[in-house]
Amino acid sequence: MILALRYKDIVNQWLNALLPWNKMKDRKIYVDADACPVPIKEMLYRAADRAEIEINFVANHSLRLPNSKYLTFTQVEKGFDIADNHIVMKVNERDLVITSDIPLADEVITKGAVALNPRGELYTKANIKSLLNMRDFMDTMRSSGVEMKGGPAPLNQQDKQQFANQLDKWLVKG
Repeated sequence: MILALRYKDIVNQWLNALLPWNKMKDRKIYVDADACPVPIKEMLYRAADRAEIEINFVANHSLRLPNSKYLTFTQVEKGFDIADNHIVMKVNERDLVITSDIPLADEVITKGAVALNPRGELYTKANIKSLLNMRDFMDTMRSSGVEMKGGPAPLNQQDKQQFANQLDKWLVKG
């Protein structure tokens, strides 16, 4: 009996080391849930069960999740960047973070994780600095009194499809 358990442990260690599809357990998805659109959350609920991957929704307000052993919710205190700081503290190199917050995406990328916005745009080392610069420029314009009209366009079907495609790529990547 003991020998059989040791053999099973050795085989599991070998599989974990060699087979990329078995490494899903090492990866998690964190969602900056305060501003995540409902259709994207619903897509993530389905993906969690389909891919058997843990997804942690982090927000400073209450959030109801469907019953799933793969979905968790962390409610943080209200305050500037509290949810972001929690995600940065928890995220690991192989994880994915869903956020539209560009400074959070920058910190996640710096830690070696992957950041994806709800419209399906992958934040990368190659594009994050220019996105940060544009964000800071727009923030400076607003604070200096320049009236900025509009905001982001509503999430459309193409955005949802692009998000689903990027999520699937990350899930398959292993």
